[in-house]
Amino acid sequence: MKTNLLAYRVMATIVGVLLVVLCLIGLPLHYGHLVSDAAWLAEGTGDGWQIGSDISAYLGVAHGWLYMLFLIAAFLLSRRADWTNGFTVVTLLMGTVPVLSFWSEHRATRRVKDEYAAELV
Repeated sequence: MKTNLLAYRVMATIVGVLLVVLCLIGLPLHYGHLVSDAAWLAEGTGDGWQIGSDISAYLGVAHGWLYMLFLIAAFLLSRRADWTNGFTVVTLLMGTVPVLSFWSEHRATRRVKDEYAAELV
C-alpha cells in the first residue's frame, strides 16, 4: 500500500504542477494576442507568445504522457485501497482540472491514511 500511495502522490503532484503552469501561464501567453495588442504577445514575433507557444507545445505533451502514468498509479491505488467506483472516477478526472488536482490528491491520501494506517507504518 505504501508504494502505491507514494507513486500516486508523486504523479498527482507532477501532473498538477504541469497543468497549472500550462493553463495559467502557457496558454494565456500563447493566446494572449487574441485579447491584447501588446507587441510582446504578437503572434509569431512576440517574446511572450514564443514562451507561451513553447510551454504549450512541450508541457502540453509532457502533461498528456504523464497523465497516463497518473491514471495507472491512481487506478492501482484505487484497487488496492478498495475505493468505490465513484471515488475512483472523481480522483482520476481531477488530474485534468487545474488546482483541483491538489485537493483530490489530499483527499485520496487522507482516505488511504485513515483506512490503512497500520499498513503504512
